[in-house]
Amino acid sequence: MLQKCRKMLKNEKGLTLIELLAVVVILGIIAAIAIPSIGGLIDNTKKDAHVANAQQMVNSARLAITGDSKYQTGTWYVSLGYLETENYIEVLKDPHSGDTTDAGSKVGYMRGGTGAPIAESGSGLATITNGSYVKIENGTPTQVRLQNEQTTKRGITTAVNVSNLNRDVVN
Repeated sequence: MLQKCRKMLKNEKGLTLIELLAVVVILGIIAAIAIPSIGGLIDNTKKDAHVANAQQMVNSARLAITGDSKYQTGTWYVSLGYLETENYIEVLKDPHSGDTTDAGSKVGYMRGGTGAPIAESGSGLATITNGSYVKIENGTPTQVRLQNEQTTKRGITTAVNVSNLNRDVVN
């Protein structure tokens, strides 16, 4: 009897069709669960990158206004273009559209002009507020907006309080 069992075990040369089908079904179920969650992770990572870029922009604006006493009172708007042109911050890379910053290509963040900070009542304010900027009130950054050039308008598309910067404010 023992020899007969050994002989039967030796004759097994592979998996049956049912066993293979079961493995394929299990792998399909695992893939159906894993793929959407990986997509969510990628989207959250991009949102976190927008928040980090906005925080960098706020810190750079704080540095830019520290050296000039006229920015310590009143309300001022500091554009992303100004911060990059004056080397307070490196060119920010938009996680949704890539590295290119050419204005005509609609890739990267909206710069909002490259001129010096503008007072709330100053001319040229529309240029800054249509782009990415940090709002300074009495020497303290209070709001930030960081929007990309694409028609999908990703990023922080409406100005948010600096204290509320998190992935929930990112489109």
